[in-house]
Amino acid sequence: MRFKVPQFLEIEDKIFGPFTFKEFVYLVGGIGLCFILYRLLGIWIGGVPIILIAGFSLALIFYKPNNKPFINMLESVFKYSFQSKLYIWKKRQVKATQNKEEREKPTYRIQNDQGLSSGKLRDLAWSLDVLDLSQKKENLENE
Repeated sequence: MRFKVPQFLEIEDKIFGPFTFKEFVYLVGGIGLCFILYRLLGIWIGGVPIILIAGFSLALIFYKPNNKPFINMLESVFKYSFQSKLYIWKKRQVKATQNKEEREKPTYRIQNDQGLSSGKLRDLAWSLDVLDLSQKKENLENE
């Protein structure tokens, strides 16, 4: 018995003509908001907000940076903006030849949440390589 394996799971179905359901909601929402602003403010006062909302709505529908929806990029911007960041100040050795401005400038380094700096990670990778080689030598000697 053969089973059909689903393919193209990443591609959304086109429901309303060339638009997916999300794109259609963005389009109708943008048009509706522009119409409300037009009725409340008129064309002269509401022209700038209408253009901004229409542009944002069209960007949500058609603009795909790196072949991903624009809403994903907006989500990433908000997550990065509001997540906590850890900045560590590391004092560096001052050489006698440096001028006063360079000596007073602090150095900053961003450390990830796991606490692994690039130096620690490199040391860990090197020690694993050395341990792996020593185990291979022991296995060859035992055989």
